[in-house]
Amino acid sequence: MPAAAAAVECAPGSLVVDTGAETLGFRVEVADSPEERAKGLMFRKELPAGTGMLFIYESPQPVSFWMRNTLIPLDMVFADETGVIRHIHRNARPLDETPIPGAPVGDPDPDRLFVLEIAGGEADRLGLKPGQPMAHPGMGDNAVLACD
Repeated sequence: MPAAAAAVECAPGSLVVDTGAETLGFRVEVADSPEERAKGLMFRKELPAGTGMLFIYESPQPVSFWMRNTLIPLDMVFADETGVIRHIHRNARPLDETPIPGAPVGDPDPDRLFVLEIAGGEADRLGLKPGQPMAHPGMGDNAVLACD
């Protein structure tokens, strides 16, 4: 896990990722209820660059996603309770109902508290990778990268 980073400016509708080389900002919709998480980005025909959906769970837990009724490819960025990226599933296939786990096989700590969905291909284009911290006001006091 990275050492605590300096605080960054963020607001309820934004999420920040520190790649080490730069700080990236995203406009995000938050899905923090069971109903919002169940719907996610279903039926959307586009997801512009720099936008996404942040799923926030009540407590860290193993998570699994699928692409039922999701019409666009997505990158799923899975983070732990400190907001640190632990796993990325790239280019999830539209309409595929195969479960997408939030942790790779053998991960000793598979619990996730946050999942960021962005347009397919964006994680690679932006250089996102495990170990990078994210910041959002909903990440609370345990976040490695705090919000001002």
